[in-house]
Amino acid sequence: MNLAKMKPGEQGKITGMGVTGPLRRRLMDMGVLVGEEVKVGKVAPLGDPIEVTIKNYSLSLRKKEAESIAVEVFK
Repeated sequence: MNLAKMKPGEQGKITGMGVTGPLRRRLMDMGVLVGEEVKVGKVAPLGDPIEVTIKNYSLSLRKKEAESIAVEVFK
């Protein structure tokens, strides 16, 4: 599953990132790292942007960016 498919309130763990280059570096600089726990806060009505919490920081990601982040959802 990718981060863009998660619903508000769901939590999971980042298992992989499908981007390279400057976008990957930017996401890593923001704390989006494999193994980190992530929680979806809000999703805009059209699905873009998505507000997530990682390491107690709130981030706003574009849907295209979130689609490239693989997550394992906690049940």
